Amino acid sequence: MGMADSGLAIEELVELRNAVRARLTWDDSISDDDLCRLIEDELFRRERAKRMTAGERKAAVMRLFHSFRGMDALQPLLEDQEITEIMINSYKEIFIEKRGELRAVDLGFESNERLEDLIQSIVGRVNRIVNEASPIVDARLPDGSRVHVVLPPIALKGPTVTIRRFPHRPLGIQDLIAKEALTQEAADFLREIVLAKYNLFISGGTGSGKTTFLNALSQWIPPHERVITIEDAAELQILGIANLVSLETRNANSEGKGQLGIRELIRASLRMRPNRIIVGEVRGAEALDMLQAMNTGHEGSLSTGHSNGAKDMISRLETMVLSGADLPVPVVRQQIASALDIVVHLSRFRDSSRRVAEICEVTGIERGEVQLSTLFRFEEEGEREGAVFGSLRRVAQLRDLGKLRHAGLLKEAEG
Repeated sequence: MGMADSGLAIEELVELRNAVRARLTWDDSISDDDLCRLIEDELFRRERAKRMTAGERKAAVMRLFHSFRGMDALQPLLEDQEITEIMINSYKEIFIEKRGELRAVDLGFESNERLEDLIQSIVGRVNRIVNEASPIVDARLPDGSRVHVVLPPIALKGPTVTIRRFPHRPLGIQDLIAKEALTQEAADFLREIVLAKYNLFISGGTGSGKTTFLNALSQWIPPHERVITIEDAAELQILGIANLVSLETRNANSEGKGQLGIRELIRASLRMRPNRIIVGEVRGAEALDMLQAMNTGHEGSLSTGHSNGAKDMISRLETMVLSGADLPVPVVRQQIASALDIVVHLSRFRDSSRRVAEICEVTGIERGEVQLSTLFRFEEEGEREGAVFGSLRRVAQLRDLGKLRHAGLLKEAEG
């Protein structure tokens, strides 16, 4: 990249930054306005500024300002609320997802070192460590955006960063209905399921909207309940719950000590008198701890996981449990069948829309297999102007009505 996004050559940008830094006493108390004026003054000292348009000069000032006070080259991307993903493949190669479309942007850092400095700043804010010895880390930005970092030598092209953005205002169920992610009938059903404290698992592929959907469902949790959330990197935005405790995993320190994973946090949460436990995502052996929590009185718990379908999610949970426990397969399947009540599977369709693809009830064990009954299924009807259309239709009724009856919701649910 020969020119920076500000209209300045990379070499000019570096020189200008060094000149500004040299004039600063590097006192953090300097105001943003004073810093901008200092940058403008240094820029106008250069002959190059006379050949720049007003827009280019403003962009150059803001680029320098963001390198001191913001997120450097990423700042304009982070300010665009329509961008849902930022993918940094190397210091000079950045892609974004905007309105469901992936494309490259004409932005970049002037060097690997500048990108590495930003990465260290991001992970340092959440007490994480990333280096050559431990080159992969999850972190988050102050606005809650999820950050995943991979450093060389694992990343061959240089430091790689993936940022998953979340809206400042979490989407509610009505927002998802408006986006045709589900129907009002399915939403009404899920509302009763959450209120009646059925254990619910959300499955889906990468980028299918699992966290967004989990947030939306959590808005139906009664406000008087005590809720514990457990995540690798805190990103859930649970609203309306006063008695809320959020737990986040911790990586090992530079000496390889002090690591606290999802398993340890689930076990700790059981001693914190939760009404419900929400595990942001299960990926491995912690699946057993989550299932045991659901089986020991913590009804109404929720979690998410990666899969290609509801049935596939059951198989993946089996694999996760067996990865950390030497248990007979029939015992694992019994644990899953008794712990989970409902599986909601989300899919991302070829038009980039995210929808509920199926809602299934876990009905028990038959012939040694965990059985699912599909209650709602999305039936695709065609494609119009590149957009997939169809409907989420009810295909069966819920069999286990015990929790609805106990919660006094049976008549309402049946009606």
